[in-house]
Amino acid sequence: MNDASSPAVAPPVLDVWCELQCPDCHAALDDLRALRERYGDRLEIRLRHFPLEKHKHAYAAAQAAEEAIEQGQGWAYVEAVLGRTDELAKQGEKLLVKVAGELGLDAEELDTALIDGRHLLIVDADQAEGKAIGVTGTPTYVIGGERLDGGKSQEGLRARVEEIADRLLAAE
Repeated sequence: MNDASSPAVAPPVLDVWCELQCPDCHAALDDLRALRERYGDRLEIRLRHFPLEKHKHAYAAAQAAEEAIEQGQGWAYVEAVLGRTDELAKQGEKLLVKVAGELGLDAEELDTALIDGRHLLIVDADQAEGKAIGVTGTPTYVIGGERLDGGKSQEGLRARVEEIADRLLAAE
């Protein structure tokens, strides 16, 4: 059957294993912005949560990010929180709610989501999957079956991601 309205090919996926209290993830923000600008909808960039035990508020921040995604401002929220990792370390959940309000999100609903734990399963599933594929730190990128560790150095990572993305897009 020849259907002219056949579904478009799904774009390549870049999974970004991140935690929102991580200074290395903060440093990776410019690369993520550049990748989103360069590829737009041609590359799906997915935030994957990998809260580290050494960061007291990372688990709550991951849940808050999921609520921000539900409210339609996931990346804006992630960028805003990553831009304030020092404040997050000091203020914890108060900052998470404050950032939601600054972005025009329903801050009360975000606070309720932190209390009722409605996003725990997503965060736990991401973390379990990350551990299963060998993620040990953040940021870690997975694209085209390759895992790239940004926790040691961001040097050259964006170029490597672009190289893989370009190859995957050319193969479509």
